[in-house]
Amino acid sequence: MSSSFPDSPLTHFDATGQAHMVDVGHKAETLRRAQAQGSITMAPATFAMIHAGDAKKGDVLGIARIAAIQASKATASLIPLCHPIALTRVAVEFTLDAANSRITMDVSAETFGRTGVEMEALTAASVGLLTIYDMCKAADRGMVIENIRLLEKSGGASGHWVATESH
Repeated sequence: MSSSFPDSPLTHFDATGQAHMVDVGHKAETLRRAQAQGSITMAPATFAMIHAGDAKKGDVLGIARIAAIQASKATASLIPLCHPIALTRVAVEFTLDAANSRITMDVSAETFGRTGVEMEALTAASVGLLTIYDMCKAADRGMVIENIRLLEKSGGASGHWVATESH
């Protein structure tokens, strides 16, 4: 670990405190997986429109799925110190909660490589939810995107990690 603070876990800084891309050349190539999640809450009429497929711009969830997958592939272009990753799989699932007018998006990303895919999964969830907002903002500008978080990651030296409810 090379940080300007000896006990710091921040690996994106060198010994002088300058930002740098972490060297992953020495790491083993392993199967790496990450699952991220987020949700968007909206007015009941907006939820009903999405559920029924009646949005003027088309299939909101289908387009949000494609946007999420596309965003996962563009993560290194958006987040300055992320490594470009050859993703082997990205899956997007939606859970519709009519009682709370909420759509939850789950994204799973996988690669076989030297660095993890947490940022790809989180970027995918963020952009997928933003796409829902964009497609429906004419009907409901009060939608709320929330709880974007990493649920689980596996692979690599740090091993398996699962979120707790307290986070």
